[in-house]
Amino acid sequence: MPPIAFEPLADDAWLLRLGERIDDTLNAQVHALVARLRRQPPQWLRDVVPAYASLAVFFDAQAIDAEAALDWLHAQWHSRQGGDDDAVGDACLVEIPVAYGGDYGPDLEPSAAELGLSPLQLIQRHAGAQYRVAMIGFAPGFPYLSGLDPGLALPRLNTPRTAVAAGSVAIGGAQTGIYPRPGPGGWRLLGRTPLNLFDATRTAPTLLMPGDRVRFVPIDADAFERLRAQAAWP
Repeated sequence: MPPIAFEPLADDAWLLRLGERIDDTLNAQVHALVARLRRQPPQWLRDVVPAYASLAVFFDAQAIDAEAALDWLHAQWHSRQGGDDDAVGDACLVEIPVAYGGDYGPDLEPSAAELGLSPLQLIQRHAGAQYRVAMIGFAPGFPYLSGLDPGLALPRLNTPRTAVAAGSVAIGGAQTGIYPRPGPGGWRLLGRTPLNLFDATRTAPTLLMPGDRVRFVPIDADAFERLRAQAAWP
């Protein structure tokens, strides 16, 4: 069992820190713990928010004091037995269609050249992996995806773009992710999905949730425009 630190985050929140690094195994342990806390939640538990190596636990401070909430968290941690299986069993697999290259992914060709690959090889390797949503952050609905082939890691741009199109699929360092809304960004843009990753008017605003599994599916420009027209964009 990895070490864990329980740190006060606010009057109504504790931070459970399992480590300090980006690591797939560590992140799986975070999601296993999230699954355990959510399995039979007490009424005072308001939310559990995972990150790469930690999770924030928010509670109703009117219903329980911080020390009692901490005692419950300690008990949940020490009683866990299933390991990563707690998180894997209920994870959804979401297929994300992506039009790679061209105007959809202006960094595809230079990135492939930098890696010593052809654009097609980069597409095949990027789309050939299965990823896990390690966390949602940076912007509402932005999924940080673990599981990138280490051979595809790329440094961020020296000068970030001031505008990145919504749905852009990108690599930044050893991670891949998807920009849910237009905005600035410094990751390498390989392609773009026509799916709407975040819509505040939906019952579930984010298309992807922490712990979900993701597979990219290459599509052509015609399929992109057809799916784009069908997507529920605000």
